[in-house]
Amino acid sequence: MTNGERWEIYHALLERSINGKLKEYHTTEVSNLFSVPLQTVQKIWRRAKNTSNGEAVDVSHRRKGKCGRKKTHIDLSRIVAVPLCRRKTLRSLAASLDLSCTTLFRCLKEGLIKRHTNAIKPSVSEKTERVRLEFCISMLDRSTMPDHPKFSAMHDVVHIDEKWFYMTKKTESYYLHPVEEAPPYRTCQSKNFIGKVMFLAAMARPRFDGEGNEFFSGKIGIFPFAKMQPARRRSRNRPAGTMELKPMTSIKREDIKEFLIEKFLPRIRERWPREDFGKIIYIQQDNARTHVDPTDEDFRAAASQQGFDIRLRCQPPNSPDLNILDLGFFNAIQTLQHEVCPKTTEELVSAVENSFDEYSSTHVNRIFLTLQSCMQEVMKVRGSNNYKIPHLKKAIMEKEGNLPSQMSCDRLLVRDVIDYLAA
Repeated sequence: MTNGERWEIYHALLERSINGKLKEYHTTEVSNLFSVPLQTVQKIWRRAKNTSNGEAVDVSHRRKGKCGRKKTHIDLSRIVAVPLCRRKTLRSLAASLDLSCTTLFRCLKEGLIKRHTNAIKPSVSEKTERVRLEFCISMLDRSTMPDHPKFSAMHDVVHIDEKWFYMTKKTESYYLHPVEEAPPYRTCQSKNFIGKVMFLAAMARPRFDGEGNEFFSGKIGIFPFAKMQPARRRSRNRPAGTMELKPMTSIKREDIKEFLIEKFLPRIRERWPREDFGKIIYIQQDNARTHVDPTDEDFRAAASQQGFDIRLRCQPPNSPDLNILDLGFFNAIQTLQHEVCPKTTEELVSAVENSFDEYSSTHVNRIFLTLQSCMQEVMKVRGSNNYKIPHLKKAIMEKEGNLPSQMSCDRLLVRDVIDYLAA
């Protein structure tokens, strides 16, 4: 109970008193009014009555400063010696330290220990580290070198990649009202075979005019690997022979090439800004075995039509952090897709395509800036992927009108990386 509440109780008793005396039911009435024990109310009134003449009444707490049970000292530095495999749960860590789970939970709440979520990352060899460094250096704007290096605006790059999208997740979190006693009940034939479709997405950097109005969204397209096929057997939902959309379970290099030539190239020619007509456009892909070789003659012939110069290039191996789709875009549209509950392949395809179209272009632009900041972190750790993605507060910078289009890079860092590669 706070001192303010004690004074409120005293004033309530004082209002009911007559010549400093209370009726028997007054203390019970105040006890019920403030929902405090009767003895507490009686003690407050007794303390006020026992105040000597001429002294001010004080019903505040007498316990001031450090009071109560003294905390026992816990040597949390012993945690460092506990293997990581024994630190996955509070119960396991408490057993290793010979402490109670409650004690460790209290330390967690007080910030004496912290919870860390660790994601496994692709292994990077020494050769790959050099390739990653070379890639980051190649993305610097040559006109800003060497005094004030900045990353290029990346307006000439289209990032492509594939991703599986699922009907639902194995585990979901919901917020329920207390009246909803029964939890949601979800079923499927097998949790290991949840319906899914692979999509191939292409995204370039959005562009805005001087007033911040978008004139190019950067969204080239997202296409499902699915085909219309007749149903082999009848079911209660449709007879045999009904045409339905079936996901492709095996994706080959010929399928990727067909999508690039017949779907992505026409879409790039249709949506690419006219002021960049005739400039080189790079399609950046990872090093998956099913991807098209940059020297493929069929692709080169199709990419050079109608005056366009579109070229394929591969990002460094085991480097999803250097592709904006893996860096953040796929996770973002997947979150939007899971807000819908598709039951069929057609509904799943529609949900993913709608999520792709609805995602804000300003957020896509922020992911490109995050990519540039990641490249700077890669250079700091000499090509490794053992770094934390920096938080730039891009939303605040955008609100204040200070969001850059090109991230600056430390001049000494660039020089150090160039010397390291030359050694």
